[in-house]
Amino acid sequence: MTQNLLTIENISKWYGKGEKRALVLDHINLTIKENEFITILGKSGCGKSTLLRIIAGLIEPNEGQILYHEKKFTPTSPRIAMVFQSHALFPWLNVLENVELGLEALNLESQERRKKALEAIDLIGLDGYESAFPKELSGGMRQRVGFARALVVNPDILLLDEPFSALDVLTAENIRNDLMELWIEKRIPTKAIIMVSHNVTEAIELANRLVILSHNPGRILKEMDVALIYPRDETSHLFQDLVDKVYTALLSTDEYPSALRAKVVIGMDYRLPDIFISQLQGLMDALMEAPYHGKADIFALAESENLSAKEALPLFEALDLLGFAIILKGDIELTSSGKAVGQGDILERKKVFAYHLMRNIPLIRHVCHVLQDSPRKGVRKEKFLKELEELMPPIEAQKNLSIIINWGRYAELFSYNHQTEMLSLENPTVEG
Repeated sequence: MTQNLLTIENISKWYGKGEKRALVLDHINLTIKENEFITILGKSGCGKSTLLRIIAGLIEPNEGQILYHEKKFTPTSPRIAMVFQSHALFPWLNVLENVELGLEALNLESQERRKKALEAIDLIGLDGYESAFPKELSGGMRQRVGFARALVVNPDILLLDEPFSALDVLTAENIRNDLMELWIEKRIPTKAIIMVSHNVTEAIELANRLVILSHNPGRILKEMDVALIYPRDETSHLFQDLVDKVYTALLSTDEYPSALRAKVVIGMDYRLPDIFISQLQGLMDALMEAPYHGKADIFALAESENLSAKEALPLFEALDLLGFAIILKGDIELTSSGKAVGQGDILERKKVFAYHLMRNIPLIRHVCHVLQDSPRKGVRKEKFLKELEELMPPIEAQKNLSIIINWGRYAELFSYNHQTEMLSLENPTVEG
């Protein structure tokens, strides 16, 4: 009988206090069994990486607990190792020394550490590069060192935070294949793998089970078993059907009854999709033209525009968020406003875009109202950044404000001077 390896009970995480409290994760309940490869999917800012770091013991939850074999979890209970999106290697250490670093906490003798590190380096396919420094290695080889450093401790649970996203397609595929070979052939003692990913195809290629999080706050929206035989054929009907279902779940607003959907509003703490306006307009133009004429299957549209899931999801989210499209049951359809943007010239597009920004994005409204109330009609960027940092982590605050500045400048709602870091209503800069 398969045992419960890890049990996540009612995990919640928030930032800030009182009325300014921003809920990131809301009562996450999840059980991971032995021999499971689980991939967590969701829109940007839904709390995927936060959940992974809570599992790793790097972040404390505000509520809830994690059990390991039904006992209270502490970071020293199981051997947990994590591979990050960036290789996170120390540039002054060579490959062998970087891998050995993963064993420091185990208090092993130096000879034993070296023996285990050499075995891990050989296992991950880097034999012969022990004395090389990170700057001498390609991006893929540096990420392999990251895997070796994680696997050297023989972890019960391996956590992967988008480990392939920074790699080129061929390199990512090679490392994925090598990892799956180690996992399936039981050449590593790891009992479970939990991965965060934006890549739907990658998730289905690797995982036994998919966990899809909703956005703002992060809740478990849906779980899907992947009952396909390894190695999986991306061109098969079963694979493509599952891709379509995952896209539908990621973009669906079906969790809200149709009568209430219009009342669902976002707050100042909403993690905005990081997209270029030119990309958004290009997608709307494609949706307006044949064969779609304003309505399309979301997966078919992404595929025809050569968009990966990581590229497509924030674009679809932005269209829905701004009121330019409705996404329901796997289809996307332009609203009358969306069609107006598609049919208008550059000035008309900017006017419609400005109206929808002010109507749908509270942070844009706040910035504009503060600027209007400012005696000098100018405010330093730092003021808004400090306000956002009370609602979300600093990195997310910086990202959200940068998005707002780019959108607001395009719509000519305000201007921004990079040298002085001042936002102003005077002489808005036209940028696209």
